[in-house]
Amino acid sequence: MIELTEWASDILSRSQAAARRFNPDAKIRLARAGSTVQAVLTDSPAPGDRAVPVGDMTLYVEESLEGLVDVEEPHDRLVLRPLGSPPNLRGEH
Repeated sequence: MIELTEWASDILSRSQAAARRFNPDAKIRLARAGSTVQAVLTDSPAPGDRAVPVGDMTLYVEESLEGLVDVEEPHDRLVLRPLGSPPNLRGEH
């Protein structure tokens, strides 16, 4: 199971909206990158990916990815934390 904080959902939805201006089929895929989570643009899911609806967008999520996707400062870095973790507080931008 994958969950996203409101902060992560906001960042990912803005990123996907920007990408779709250039490619209407663009979606975001969340995948493990070492001990972190990586968001990459794609046109289609990888084999085994799950399609996860988040608001008005659909994310493709790597099959084995589970936890809470949150954001850490600086630079709005995505992190994967255990399910049930408290969300990070959003700083002023």
